[in-house]
Amino acid sequence: MSELSTLARPYAEAAFRLAQGEGDLAGWSSRIATLATIVSDEQVARLIADPAVSAARVADLVIEVAGSALGERGANFVKVLAENDRLMLLPEIAVQFETLKADAEGTLEATITSAQELTQTQIDDLVAGLKAKFNRAVHVQVAIDPELIGGAVITIGDQVIDGSVKGRLQRMAFALQG
Repeated sequence: MSELSTLARPYAEAAFRLAQGEGDLAGWSSRIATLATIVSDEQVARLIADPAVSAARVADLVIEVAGSALGERGANFVKVLAENDRLMLLPEIAVQFETLKADAEGTLEATITSAQELTQTQIDDLVAGLKAKFNRAVHVQVAIDPELIGGAVITIGDQVIDGSVKGRLQRMAFALQG
């Protein structure tokens, strides 16, 4: 995973600088997310991996599927990735681009995973706490994982705040073993 991250970083940074220069972070975010979805498709991934299909042909296909919203610079980005055999890095490029975008906008992307559905008040309280802790605006996605038993796990980038019952039980079991 760290190898993918290392390979994707210069492309994510280049796309970010281009988007920032154009004043179009949201547009580029959407383009890169779309491209990441396209290359994640099983059939497209097989085509990308097929040595009998030229990089130019694969790039043309991805550009065609992405449609006109990709624009000329987006199409050039795809061509560069294809020429360097880096199209399969697009999902990681998308993740890194979003991190750069959030940093530039002074926001944090967080995922709150709870054992059961949270009320809007609970979500708002968690967001307020995160905003106070990190002194940044926080955008959250909420997920449900019944295996947590109770509580919630909050993930922000590579930080994890585990307040789940499952996590507490695992920590307790580890402490008893040691």
